[in-house]
Formats: sequence, C-alpha cells, structure tokens
Amino acid sequence: MIEFSEVSIAYQGTPVLREVSLHIGEGELALAVGRTGSGKSTLLGAVNGLVPHFTGGRLAGRVTVAGRDTRTHRPRELAATVGVVGQDPVAGFVTDSVEEELAYGMEQLGVTAAAMRKRVEETMDLLGIAELRDRPLRALSGGQQQRVAIGAVLAAGPRVLVLDEPTSALDPGAAEEVLAAVTRLVHDLGITVLIAEHRLERVLQYADRVLTVHDGRVSAAEPAQAMRSAPIAPPVVALGRLAGWDPLPLSVRDARRRAPELRAELPGAPVPAPIEPGAETLTCRDVVVRYGGTVAVREVSLSVAAGETVALMGRNGSGKSSLLWALQGSGPRHSGAVTIRGTDPAGRKPVPRRVLAALVPQSPADLLYLQTVGEELATDRAGEILDELAPGIDPDSHPRDLSEGQRLALALAVQLAAEPAVLLLDEPTRGLDYPGKHRLTALVRAFPGAVLIATHDVEFAAETCDRAVVLADGEVVADGPTADVVTSSPLFAPQVAKILGGGWLTVGQVAGALR
Repeated sequence: MIEFSEVSIAYQGTPVLREVSLHIGEGELALAVGRTGSGKSTLLGAVNGLVPHFTGGRLAGRVTVAGRDTRTHRPRELAATVGVVGQDPVAGFVTDSVEEELAYGMEQLGVTAAAMRKRVEETMDLLGIAELRDRPLRALSGGQQQRVAIGAVLAAGPRVLVLDEPTSALDPGAAEEVLAAVTRLVHDLGITVLIAEHRLERVLQYADRVLTVHDGRVSAAEPAQAMRSAPIAPPVVALGRLAGWDPLPLSVRDARRRAPELRAELPGAPVPAPIEPGAETLTCRDVVVRYGGTVAVREVSLSVAAGETVALMGRNGSGKSSLLWALQGSGPRHSGAVTIRGTDPAGRKPVPRRVLAALVPQSPADLLYLQTVGEELATDRAGEILDELAPGIDPDSHPRDLSEGQRLALALAVQLAAEPAVLLLDEPTRGLDYPGKHRLTALVRAFPGAVLIATHDVEFAAETCDRAVVLADGEVVADGPTADVVTSSPLFAPQVAKILGGGWLTVGQVAGALR
C-alpha cells in the first residue's frame, strides 16, 4: 500500500531522511517513533506528497501510495487515497457543525449527494459520533473533535490514514476513544494507518509494526523486537527491560502477568521524597471564570508554595487552561482573588507581570514572533536553557520551521529566562519525547519558584509533581499528594502503578529499590 524506495529528503542541503526503504501493507497499523526532531513528521508528509510539493526541499528516490507516485501526483490528487489529520484538529476545520464538516471533503471531490449522505451516516456510526450530528464543532470536547477530524477525511473513502500525534492534546479517556476508533478502521475496513506519536504508552499495544526513525534512517520491525533497542520506550517496556522480561511486554495486561515475581524482589511501598516547600507564593480564592453564560471555573481556591510542583489534571474542557490564564492575569476572571507575592498580576503591565508569572500555552508558537531562534532567545541564559531542553537547534533557523517539541522548548526557555516567581505550563509535554520529558522534569525540579502544570500526561505528572489537583466541570474534586490522587483513579494512574500497585509510580523508583 505504501512503498518507500531509497528515499532521501533534504532541506537546504541538510539531510532529514536518508535512503529509506520500507513497505507498509494494506490494513496495517504502523507506528513511527523517534526523538523530537528526528524526521517523523517529514516521513508522514512524504506519504501524501506534502513533502516536497508544499514544504519544499529535495526528495530523491520514490514514494508510492496505492501505486501512485507522489512525485507525479500532487497532494490534491492523492486526497481521495490518503487522509491526513494533523496535531491540531481544530486548525483543519472549515465548517461550523459536525455533519457539514464530514460532508465538506466529499463536496470538493465531486461526490454525488446520494453517495455523500450514505457515507456521512456510515462514518458517524463507525466512529460513534452520530449524536453529535448538529453540534457546533467548537463546543465539542477534545476527543470528540479528534474523532470528527478523522471522520472528515475518512468520509472521502481514503485507503490510507496518516495521523500526527493524534492523542497529544487529549485526556486519557478521550485518547482511548480515539484509538478505539482507529483500530476499528484497521480491523473492520482494512484501512492502512500510519501514526506518529510520542506517548507510546497509549499506542504501542495496537501497532502491527514499529518504524524507528533515528539519525535520518528508518528501520521497521515487529513491536516487541523494535522495543529491544529503540532509543525511546514507554514505561511498560522500560520496566520489562529493567526486570529482564522476555518477550518484552507491550501493554499493562502483558506486564501484569509477570509482575508477581518482580513484586517479590521489591521492599515495602516506596517512601516519597521529603518536600520542603518555601513561602506561599501563589494564592487564589473563589476564582470564577465565565465565557458568556458558560462557567468554565467555579469558585476555585488553591495555593502553591515556592519549590512546590503541582499537577492540574482533569478531562478536556474541565477548566484547566482557563484557570491558568486567570492566575497569570491575562485571561478573564469574573470574580475571586489572585495574589503572587502579595500582588494581583491582573493589575500589572505585561513586562512586570511576566516576572510575577510566566505562562507557556498549549500552542507555544503563539509566543514566538521573531525571524530566528537566536533573536527569540535574546539572552545567554535563555540559550543555556534551550540547550538543556532541546540541544542542537540552529540559532539561525526560523521558529516556525521547528518541530512542535522544539518550539515548546524555545518558548519555555524564553519564559524561564525572566526568572518568574510562578511558572504556569499548559500541556508542556506535547511533542516531547521521553528524554525531553526527563530534561523538562529536571528543569522544573530545579526551578526555585512555584510551578503549576496543566497536563494529561499522567506519566510526566507521576515523575515530576509533588501534588495533584483534579478539576471536573470547573471545580476542584481532588487535591493531595500525587501518589494518592493518581493511584485512586484507573484513568489517571501511570503504567507502573497499574502493573505493580503498592504505591509504585515510576520505573526510576523501581530501579532505585532494586539497587
């Protein structure tokens, strides 16, 4: 179905992919894995001709999809064969309602009205979105929007589906819904699916083949075989490597079968590292945020001390981002009080406000507006921070040419260089590989101020945060030590907790106990 023959891709003389040869068969789910900036998005873009017809660059070799050569067939000619869903589904929406969005692509392809109506109904039933038919797209949850985005390309009848980070912005429950829909397409319709995803713990168990992208080379192997030497691996695989399990487990269920022998080697429950928070830095009391008649945040009260790292968790649409913006002072706040070191940030101008509270939003590109990375950095300290998070970025490159993870690292470096009292991060692990997350954890741990992180990444929260606060419908429903909060919920529990129980959260804890 998808054939790469000696494919090399370079931009301005810099090679991104080198002599890639691989075959992905019909009805196969292939998972592309690799470090941030390794070339996964370029690999995906080559499948529908966006690389090089849209992105530029030089492509040598041959890419064929269902027998069509991407060199002679432009993306619009491949649209009926290859459906593509990017990292941000909302950015691809062109209509207002679910049913209109599903029909739009077929209208552009000249599908008859009768066939269009039939395909729309079939797509909605297949993806479980029939009840959303007349709903406004902007009113949907993240998981619903992702399923509609998949449906919009699926309704056109493609034989190949390309998904770039399909679960990166989703809570665990919504991610499960999307992946269940994707596997149904593979198993029931025989659609070939190519996914790039950093959160391997969510996707690996569904993959038929893993494509490892490293130093411009791409190797293909069965998942268990690929994970033996892959440069990145999810916690379940890392735990299997540590325990010496053979074959390596790819899912929590697989690992649980081997867990008793590992539990027998472990001492009692792990002892959390002592927390010595400093002075109370961030305080909010009865904060309410409204958008028209919709209440996004309902009388939330919390405080965060210097040296304390708090995870803000909850489903998509629970009010996490709205609360962060209200705390930072730039977002709306209908009522309630916020103080940072005794000052309300909403009353300060942008520059002094940034010294009180620095916020890195879900779309870090919103903070980047200069022509080069070097111009954005401005100070030596910002450059040092960027090298810690994402080493090797060319200072002369344009921020818009960076990968999602690299843009996040750049925005974070710029904000941290101001040495704010409070650091607010909204989904900071989107686009970051596991080593990148570990570096971010170290950076956050070393930050002397208060840190509040809105995240769906339960593995990152378990490794990084001292405390977890869970929001539901704009209200705080849980607040306590991270281990207590995440292990009490099957949805938010990290993989190691699901496998071993007993208070174990991370592979690092287990490794330390076995030394």
